[in-house]
Amino acid sequence: MKTTIDLSDDLARSAKAYAARENMTLRSLIEFGLRLAMRTDPQRRSFRLRDASVTGRGLQVPYRDADWPRIRDAVYEGRGS
Repeated sequence: MKTTIDLSDDLARSAKAYAARENMTLRSLIEFGLRLAMRTDPQRRSFRLRDASVTGRGLQVPYRDADWPRIRDAVYEGRGS
């Protein structure tokens, strides 16, 4: 994907010089830096979904064999459905 970024003049010059010393392109340096930043971000924590399961015996008897429109109508009954 092509994209445009604005860098400060000092950072752009330093990055180009660094890339040249390391025998790499500016593009590969930027990609490397982005990957490194995303991999080592201390704020990034893995997401853990809390257990929100409930105990019970499933749907109430009147709705056990009902189709979704019937259940939805019951949920919104008296609320403008």
